[in-house]
Amino acid sequence: MTKVLVTYDMFREGFTELESKYDVTFPNHRDFTYEEVYEMIPEYDVLCSMFDFKVNKELIDHAPKLRLVANYAVGYNNIDVAYCLSKGVTVTNTPGPVTAPTANVALGLMIDAARRLTECDRKLRTLGHDMKVGVLENLGVNISGKTLGIIGMGRIGTALAKRAVACDMKVLYHNRHQLPVEQEAAFDVHYALKEELLAQSDFVSVNAPYTPETYHFIGEAELKQMKKTAILINTSRGALVDEYALVRALQEGTIHAAGLDVFEFGDYPLPELLTLDNVVMTPHIGTQTLEVRILMARTVCDNVMGFLEGDRSITRVLHP
Repeated sequence: MTKVLVTYDMFREGFTELESKYDVTFPNHRDFTYEEVYEMIPEYDVLCSMFDFKVNKELIDHAPKLRLVANYAVGYNNIDVAYCLSKGVTVTNTPGPVTAPTANVALGLMIDAARRLTECDRKLRTLGHDMKVGVLENLGVNISGKTLGIIGMGRIGTALAKRAVACDMKVLYHNRHQLPVEQEAAFDVHYALKEELLAQSDFVSVNAPYTPETYHFIGEAELKQMKKTAILINTSRGALVDEYALVRALQEGTIHAAGLDVFEFGDYPLPELLTLDNVVMTPHIGTQTLEVRILMARTVCDNVMGFLEGDRSITRVLHP
């Protein structure tokens, strides 16, 4: 029987159909470590990996039966995709379920940072009646009528653009490839060179995938090209933004504020960010809802069964 190894502890509801057809191994109340997977992988045909689990050359070489790596995430920078493909191992991801919730979090961070919602909540809890609440206190900025610059016009970038247009924002975007004119018109977006987008945008949202080319795509030079009133949003991957440079920019007023769901050095921000009122942070919760987690698991299972049975479409990763 085909053997499937799941590296992460997840709601089992999403795996019901998969378990009915194959020999599926799950961890027990915790994720498997890399070392544990390395020991088990020679016996398995399919590996279901999480976005933070490294599927590297050493692991692939230790898996002679492996035919599929089904990643539980839209991003796949945890996987050596090029090496997988060179060894005849297919790679899939789960872009569908994560699109809307991640776009919603990006919009939420924009509104929060602009209107100082979290900052005011924090001050009310800390200061109580000593907090200043006059009509000219705690002034924020509007998002309606402002320009949003989206870096990376894929599924999530497009979904965010739709939400921004609904909020009466003008949307610029920068992408590896410009969209067809018909799509630009349908989405009501306008292509801009990177430098133009940074200079003209009141909000800049990072939605590009993480690759060697996008590492520190926003660094000190780019932050200085932005308006002093601009707000930076990152819901993609932390390393697309130079976090040390961002700290300096927020401290020195190079930009106005930031909203971050991801961080460069793992799950937690640099300590300096925790001291700043002009940054809103969430711990990578872009897809953290019960419904989305289960739907992502079902998508992983659809990818596995579609690959093995050919009875449904799969979201195949075609290149690194």
